[in-house]
Amino acid sequence: MGLCLSRSSTPPVKKRQSKRLTNQATASVNGGAGSNRWSRNRSSKREDSLIQERALAAILFQRQLQNGGGGGGGGIPFDRSTSLRYPNSNSKKNQPLPRSSSSRARSLTDPLLQPHQLVNQHADPPKLQSIGEAVRMIRFALDILVLEVKVDDLETNHFVLVHGGGFGAWCWYKTIALLEEAGFKVTAVDLTGSGIHSFDTNSIASLSQYVQPLTDFLEKLANGEKVILVGHDFGGACISFAMELHSFKVSKAVFVAAAMLTSGQSALDIFSQKTDSNDLMRQSQIFIYANGNDKPPTGIDLDKSLLRDLLFNHSPAKDVALASVSMRPIPFSPVLEKICLSDSNYGSVRRFYIETAEDNAIPIALQQNMISDDPPERVFHLKGTDHSPFFSKPQALHRTLVEISRIPST
Repeated sequence: MGLCLSRSSTPPVKKRQSKRLTNQATASVNGGAGSNRWSRNRSSKREDSLIQERALAAILFQRQLQNGGGGGGGGIPFDRSTSLRYPNSNSKKNQPLPRSSSSRARSLTDPLLQPHQLVNQHADPPKLQSIGEAVRMIRFALDILVLEVKVDDLETNHFVLVHGGGFGAWCWYKTIALLEEAGFKVTAVDLTGSGIHSFDTNSIASLSQYVQPLTDFLEKLANGEKVILVGHDFGGACISFAMELHSFKVSKAVFVAAAMLTSGQSALDIFSQKTDSNDLMRQSQIFIYANGNDKPPTGIDLDKSLLRDLLFNHSPAKDVALASVSMRPIPFSPVLEKICLSDSNYGSVRRFYIETAEDNAIPIALQQNMISDDPPERVFHLKGTDHSPFFSKPQALHRTLVEISRIPST
């Protein structure tokens, strides 16, 4: 959890330039040349016809891929990316960046056609009733395309999900379901004193003790088996610790609105960079002194009345309710501990960062500071996301994780 305890007294870090990646809808349909936006009035028959043709083309293309690609036995090359990433270093300057659909996650309430209507080879082409329906069909078809991943061809199809401070494995329930439906193997870990782990949070004395369930899991992996580590919030420091110990068992590391530390830093060093007397995080913190008020804090709890504004400002009410009865205190000692990271271990693992654009716990400016201090291989940006994208934008987060899993070795 982002902790803001005091104003940083250190001089500001000089930032290296880093290209920022934003998201935009993948499919853009513009039926009329005389206007740059749709009006609320009924479109012309010509526009409807064009929209219908494009929607059906997307559907037919998806069918073609399901049948093994185009003629001649070769699949059609198609970039199914749902989020932007750093362009290749050889890209020309001023070259426009590609666009993506991560900014618009498909809602389960969208009046879409059923999947069998899109993939049934003998079904008649569906009749489109409106431009909005056509756009939704195109997006749905593209969603299907991006999820068509041959997981057996990947370096690893095993995701290990590591929660943030106060959270538990329970927070990943949507991500677990989506990844498993796509054919991936998923493990969500409860760190010491978190989730259903029975240990007393106030008794956790070190980062290694807090991360032990994760390191124990990695130690038990078979020789040659690798995983993709995903860390959220303070879980970023936790996966960094594990990467230093077991780098040869980690294929890729994904930081989701997470603490991405450099060697010699603590999570407190990072989170203290953005604080003021009226900071929402400061208002939310309730310090626990299990060893007495004259001793250092042993944990931090969060004011339940401020949880929505701090962590879930774009999340569904049912997920906020789940969190309010499931979150546990954050152990204090691990947050204070400075971490030692080496280039030979931690530095050998490919890192990726997923920014959350409307995050009130770890603001986007702080995320970008961490990225500039130690740039990862690529950065993905999710629009309309709060600190908990597994709740607020589960489909967009899922598509991005799948995309990262498919990035080949360079």
